[in-house]
Amino acid sequence: MRAVTLGPAGTYSHRAARAVADDVEFRESVTSIVESVADGTYERGVVPIENSIEGSVTESLDALAEYEVAVTQEIVTPIRHALLAQGPEFEVVASHSQALAQCRSFLESEYPDVALEAVASTARGVERARQDPTVAGIGHPDNAGGSLEILAEDIQDRSSNATRFLVVTPQSERSEAGGKSSIVVYPNANYPGLLLELLEVFAERDINLSRIESRPSGNRLGDYLFHIDFEAGLYEGRTKEAIAAVEEIADNGWVRVLGSYDSRHVV
Repeated sequence: MRAVTLGPAGTYSHRAARAVADDVEFRESVTSIVESVADGTYERGVVPIENSIEGSVTESLDALAEYEVAVTQEIVTPIRHALLAQGPEFEVVASHSQALAQCRSFLESEYPDVALEAVASTARGVERARQDPTVAGIGHPDNAGGSLEILAEDIQDRSSNATRFLVVTPQSERSEAGGKSSIVVYPNANYPGLLLELLEVFAERDINLSRIESRPSGNRLGDYLFHIDFEAGLYEGRTKEAIAAVEEIADNGWVRVLGSYDSRHVV
């Protein structure tokens, strides 16, 4: 089985993807990953959806709303950031924008005069450090290899730092089994109490929402769709009732059921 995730090799996405496939290939954007699964190029895609410090990955949310795919597994991996460089003297720290943000306090305290450079991934930043002695990267300590020094470990602002990834598959593989489910709702409406109506659908059936987030629909200003994760499987009667009620509320728009899945922790 082939999987695709954010590259190059050595990213946290790569570590998560190796949990579902031995053959892992890479793309430079989440959108291209989801698209390549939707069109059948790959059997699996692994995309970051949420970080415990920086919140949701909006490109992933938007791609899941745009393409007809399913979600079949959740992978949670702890984020251990290290400062990697050829030596202790450098002028730039290069890494993914979320990694830079997750290490903000450390960088401001220890390297207040160093420039920060956002690149496509943590692995890209490490590559830059490997090629240029004036650049340091932020990445997993294992990425140092034999050419970089580990100047500091566990530099993330919070020890609880973790990222949640979703395994994306063709829509035909959508499952109703699992302890969690995800849907995307586009009501194509805006009136007082709309969000309350959506929330009551789940509350009345004793279904706990683990996340709800709004994103612009892209159709017009002030028009939104909702990403909803909840702790129940699609096979359950209460869930079927809830989905039917949500579809009635979104009668002028649409509801995309991404599927049910279980969570897996990968160190």
